[in-house]
Amino acid sequence: MKAAFIFPGQGAQQVGMMSDLAEASSAARSVFAEADEQLGYALSEICFKGPSERLDATDIAQPAMFVCSVAAAAAMKEALGEAVPVASVMAGLSLGEYTALYEAGAIDFCSALDLVSRRGRFMQASAQAQPSGMVSIIGLDEQKVIELCEAAANGSVLSPANFNSPGQIVISGDLDACERAAELAKEFGAKGAVPLKVAGAFHSEFMAPAAKKLAETLADVEMRQPEIPVISNVDAEPHDGAGSIKEKLIRQVISPVRWEQSVRRMLDDRVERFYEIGPGRVLAGLMKRIERRAEVISINSADALAKLAGERH
Repeated sequence: MKAAFIFPGQGAQQVGMMSDLAEASSAARSVFAEADEQLGYALSEICFKGPSERLDATDIAQPAMFVCSVAAAAAMKEALGEAVPVASVMAGLSLGEYTALYEAGAIDFCSALDLVSRRGRFMQASAQAQPSGMVSIIGLDEQKVIELCEAAANGSVLSPANFNSPGQIVISGDLDACERAAELAKEFGAKGAVPLKVAGAFHSEFMAPAAKKLAETLADVEMRQPEIPVISNVDAEPHDGAGSIKEKLIRQVISPVRWEQSVRRMLDDRVERFYEIGPGRVLAGLMKRIERRAEVISINSADALAKLAGERH
């Protein structure tokens, strides 16, 4: 049975995440200890104890999600040993793509942690530069969402940002334009429009300053061809070489995340089982809307890992 490892992104974080796994797994504890030492502050304490206001800030949430997902993967390898699942492909939602690239051998841990930490700071700064936001549109297809954005933009930036699943597309842009879109959504046939609690307009033109700084940072990062194919968010195609990875990671900051298309690409390649590795069950929830028959196993706690270990040994 072909398997895929998939990794969640920002938004799945919650206070207390992975604390039980860190208690149960020396491999997970080692990941947290290495991260705390490199960052120069106790990221693990923020993950385990909060406060939530700090954890939810983009500059903390991004390295926190990366480290928690890597810790979960390390704990899984430690617990299962030779029985550990083997992935034929990997992918991650937005920030999660960096975790996938690390787990696939394209970048080392220290470089990846530094990169996601900088990315979080860059995106936080861009978000704070001008009022902007994101709205989840429920029940419309891509063309209708584009029409809604055009109607609500009124000369401002407003565009699709996340193609999460059928009938769930997130738009991103100027705050007033987001509010207009939320008001107009039902006129276009939407079942609902939910403003998101985010720092700003991620995956839009508002992130151009962040993309520029990320490009400067990536220029000094050693990137390798992944040992396992990793699906890119921007085009739902496997990454191809170090130069291509860097170019697509830069584009990802200002381009829509095509998660539904990425999952369908893996399904077309006959993946039957998905291991969601990291906090929460966001990706499992999206999978139910994309393909209900696909099996998703979430590795998000010590109990979940113990259950998987019992099944595979």
